[in-house]
Amino acid sequence: MADLASEEKIEAAQTNERKQTAAEDDMKRRDFTKLAGVVTLAAFAAPALIRRTAAQGVAPNVGRGTYLINNGAVITVDPSKGTLPRADVLVRNGVIERVGTGITASGVEVIDAADMIVMPGFVDTHYHMWSAVGRSFTASKEGFSYFPAKFATSALYTPDDFYASVLLASVELANAGTTTVHNWDHNTRTPAHADAELRAHRDSLLRARYAYGHIDRLPPDQVNTYSDIPRVQKEWFGQGSPLNGLVHLGLNLRGTIQSDEATFHKEMEFVKKSGLPVAIHASQEAPNVCDAVDYEKRGYLGPKFLIAHYIPARVEDLEAMARTNTPLAFSTHSELRLSGTGDARAALLRMRAARVNVSLSSDATSIAPPNMFEMMRLTWNLGVPWKGTENEGENPVGVHEVIEMATINGAKALGLGEVTGSLTEGKRADIILIRTKDVNVAPVGNIETAVVQTVTPANVDTVIIDGRIVKRSGRLTAYDMPMIIDEAEKAASGIRKKAGDLLKF
Repeated sequence: MADLASEEKIEAAQTNERKQTAAEDDMKRRDFTKLAGVVTLAAFAAPALIRRTAAQGVAPNVGRGTYLINNGAVITVDPSKGTLPRADVLVRNGVIERVGTGITASGVEVIDAADMIVMPGFVDTHYHMWSAVGRSFTASKEGFSYFPAKFATSALYTPDDFYASVLLASVELANAGTTTVHNWDHNTRTPAHADAELRAHRDSLLRARYAYGHIDRLPPDQVNTYSDIPRVQKEWFGQGSPLNGLVHLGLNLRGTIQSDEATFHKEMEFVKKSGLPVAIHASQEAPNVCDAVDYEKRGYLGPKFLIAHYIPARVEDLEAMARTNTPLAFSTHSELRLSGTGDARAALLRMRAARVNVSLSSDATSIAPPNMFEMMRLTWNLGVPWKGTENEGENPVGVHEVIEMATINGAKALGLGEVTGSLTEGKRADIILIRTKDVNVAPVGNIETAVVQTVTPANVDTVIIDGRIVKRSGRLTAYDMPMIIDEAEKAASGIRKKAGDLLKF
C-alpha cells in the first residue's frame, strides 16, 4: 500500500481532479450533443476506417453481411446440436439463420472454414476497462502491484483517457475472440467520464453491459446516489440511442468489502427501485464479508445480481446463489494472485458442486490479460480435486465445461442468454473462426481440447459481432489501429507524468 505521504498526494490529486472536471461537465455534454448530429450524418458516408481523436470518436461504418460459413468444425455450445465435425453456419441480417450440413443459399458471401474451428464469441463478465492503459503501471519492487498502482492513478484519468482505455480494451478483446464484455466501471468520476466510456463502446462495435459505478476510494460510509443515471438513460439508452442495441446499462456497488454494511443496503434500495442489473465485488480472501444467505432473505439475489470473486463463500452461500440463479464471475488469474487466505481451486470446485452459474472474467489488465484462451486453459488446469481435501473423488473440470464458462454461462450472467453465447438458430451472429493449420494448433484431434489447450489469440482468423466482420484473415479490419494505439500511449504517458513519484518504478 502507498505510504501516508503518498496517500495525501493522492487525495490532493482527487480534489484537484473534481474541481477541474466539475466546471467542464456541462460544456462537454453540450459538445457531445453537437457531435452526435455529426456522427449520425457521417455514419452513412464514412469509410470503415476513420481518422479520429479521443475527444471526437466516430463509429466505424461496418455493415452487416450475409455469410455462409462453410465446412468448418463447429462448436455450437448448444446442447441440442453439440459439436459438429463438419457443418455450415448461415448468417443473415445479423442473425444465425441455420446451423447444419449441406446448407445452400443464394446471394451470400461464402467463407471457407474447411481448416477452421467455428464457435461462439467469448463473454468476459468482469473487466475494469477504464484502467486498461495502466496495464504496466505495476512494478515488482516494494510489492507495488494492482491496488497501490490503482490508488496512485485512479484520480488522474481524464475523460479522454477513459475513451482511449476503453476503446483499446475493446479492440484487444475483439482481436482475441471476445465479442461481449461487462465493462465494470468502479471509477465513474464524472458524467464526462461516463460519456467517454459510452462513446468508446459505440465505436468498438462490441456487445456490452456498461455498469455505472462510484468514484474510486469513495469513503465507505458515503452513499453513492447515482444521480447521473437518469441523464445517461435518456441520452444513451433512450429513443434514438447511438449504441444500436449492442450495449445495455447496469450498476455496480462496492459491496461490503469497500463500503460499510449500512451504506451497501441503502445503495441496494436504489438498485431495486431502478430495476437495473447490478454487480458487486465479494471478498477474495478471509474473512467472508459477503452474506449471500442474508441477501437471499432481503430479496437481492437473482439473475440480475452478479457477484465477482467470492472465494471464501460458505456452502450455504453458494446454495443460495444456485437456488436463486444468481451468477458468479470467476477471475481465475486474479483469484490466484489476490486470494491470499483462500484456496481458489477449492472455491471453484465448491461453486461447481453447488451448481452455481460460473462465468470467466479478466478483472484488470494489470492482473491478467483479457485473453479467454488463457483463462480457459488456466481454469481447466486449476479444476482438479486434491486427495485428502473436501473435493477428493470429484471429477476434474472438463474442457467443455470451461468453454461453457467462457461463452453461454457468461451470456446468461449478463442477461443475454437468449441473444448470444451459443451458435443457436435465431440468436445474434457473434462468431469466431480459429485456424487449425497454425504450428501451435495442428494437428487437431479433439476439437474442444484444441481450443482450450492450444489456441491463442494469434490463431483467431475471423471475428463477427452482431453480423459485422471486425477481424478477417487474422487482421483487425474495422478499426483505426494506429490512432487507437497512439491515443492509448498518450493517455498512459500523461497519467504517469501526473503521478510522478507515486508510481514506484
